[in-house]
Amino acid sequence: MNGWNFQELKETPSQTGGPYVHIGLLPKQANIEVFEHNLDNNLVQENTQGQRIRLEGQVFDGLGLPLRDVLVEIWQADANGVYPSQADSQAKEADSAFLGWGRTGADFNTGFWSFNTIKPGAVPGRKVSTQAPHIALIIFARGINIGLNTRVYFDDEAEANAKDPVLNSIEWATRRQTLVAKREERDGEIVYRFDIRIQGEDETVFFDI
Repeated sequence: MNGWNFQELKETPSQTGGPYVHIGLLPKQANIEVFEHNLDNNLVQENTQGQRIRLEGQVFDGLGLPLRDVLVEIWQADANGVYPSQADSQAKEADSAFLGWGRTGADFNTGFWSFNTIKPGAVPGRKVSTQAPHIALIIFARGINIGLNTRVYFDDEAEANAKDPVLNSIEWATRRQTLVAKREERDGEIVYRFDIRIQGEDETVFFDI
């Protein structure tokens, strides 16, 4: 084919997401004004349907130290369990006032990240199953060749979680708990804490997507 010898083609070397993840993907956090519309951690508008929540946490390395130069993205359904995407084939209309996708960086000093969003509804799974309310999450950080994909479930959805096909695919119950965010109420706000551990005894379950 046009003289190409594909056996001579080499795989491109892997690249890590560092050392300055935020400069390339969240320049405003580094006080660099590049984009007219900056992506941020707020997924809701004034008329967005559903229960407002704040999702927050830290990302820890294998030594238990919080990462501070890390990027977090989330993707979720709206309060009615509909994704704001043409790929969602449900016969239900998505909430036009809900973005469904957000991006943020960890605080440079504390390593904390957070999103202002809504609690998602249950969504259909494979083979007529129903997935418990959850948020898909991916992190990028220095030293990581590819993004790490995981899920956030909610500890006040125990009945739905017990039937979730993805959670049930994880053999050990203790490992499933690494995907469950803990609810608390703070100054009238509903907050779910979800810490991510890249390595170690309590390593978060990651998915090969």
